[in-house]
Amino acid sequence: MNKNYYAILMAGGVGSRFWPVSTQEFPKQFHDMLGTGDTLIQKTFQRLSNLIPKENIFILTNERYNDLVLEQLPDVKQRQVVLEPAMRNTAPCILYASLKIQKENEDAVMIVAPSDHWIEDEQTFSENVQQAFDFCSQNKALMTLGIQPSFPNTGYGYIEFDKTSNEDIKGVNQFREKPDYETAKEFISQGNFLWNAGIFMWSVKSVIDAFQNNQPELYTLFEQGIPAYNTSLEAEFIKENYPKAENISVDYALMEKSKNVYVIAAEFDWNDLGTWGSLYDKLDKDAESNAVVHARTLVEDAAGNMIRTKNDKIVVVDGLNDYIIVDKDEVLLIFPKSKEQNIKKVLQNVKNKFGEQYG
Repeated sequence: MNKNYYAILMAGGVGSRFWPVSTQEFPKQFHDMLGTGDTLIQKTFQRLSNLIPKENIFILTNERYNDLVLEQLPDVKQRQVVLEPAMRNTAPCILYASLKIQKENEDAVMIVAPSDHWIEDEQTFSENVQQAFDFCSQNKALMTLGIQPSFPNTGYGYIEFDKTSNEDIKGVNQFREKPDYETAKEFISQGNFLWNAGIFMWSVKSVIDAFQNNQPELYTLFEQGIPAYNTSLEAEFIKENYPKAENISVDYALMEKSKNVYVIAAEFDWNDLGTWGSLYDKLDKDAESNAVVHARTLVEDAAGNMIRTKNDKIVVVDGLNDYIIVDKDEVLLIFPKSKEQNIKKVLQNVKNKFGEQYG
């Protein structure tokens, strides 16, 4: 296995649209959302370790999740857990981790991957990443994996690539924000648009150069810590300086501003598992098209429901169609799938009325 291959596994999000299972204290990446026996972060770590040495996989997360990471990933040592003392979106934490990796290995090429995506064809995933690593090793490139759109989704950003290229690796013309439905249909009809999955590959030198050129203030802030990184002085420097970082995504900070951006159209099945509805789509269904995780069910005149409980709880459903039914500790959610985008608002209302401990 190539010792220059690294990964930054992004595991700091809260996943509030998966409430009540996903909470601020125990977010979705640490749950077995699909009932497979592995949590999402465990599955992602295993997938990355097919290509990347386990000791070179860094976990980027909020400091409150440090113990959860070490508990769920026993192969990970504390040096691999990169802790954020404040939430500042993806650009600051990626720069921070990249400077740490560069100090350890200036020849590193890396992938940045979310911890909560579901990818079934792991062999093809590894082949696509290997293709990107080979390109990034030889070129000063910022790369991303785009997903072939299967319908005009308005929940993802899109990547417009150069349609004149016959190569597998294509130049990116521009990144496009989440569109309305008509715009999404137009993107798909043009044939050179991919969903932005938020998976990036680059050499450590290329990405740090991009930060220097496009985000000089952010780079200067974190550059000051280079003497402290990977030493006992690092935590103190980060605690003092990390909250000063601008809250900015890596898409906006680098990818939308850089000229040397390329994309590979991924050939594997992908789902970002962002909502209960997306989870429902990935799960096997019973004869009535109900998706069930952990529960034992008795259903009558009930179809299209997403049902999740603690292990082996009996759930009886009669006359309910296309609902999310989730039971967790002191919270029972019974909510129309058609309104799932409102769950974040519902969560806030619950916290306002009953207390922060429920979110």
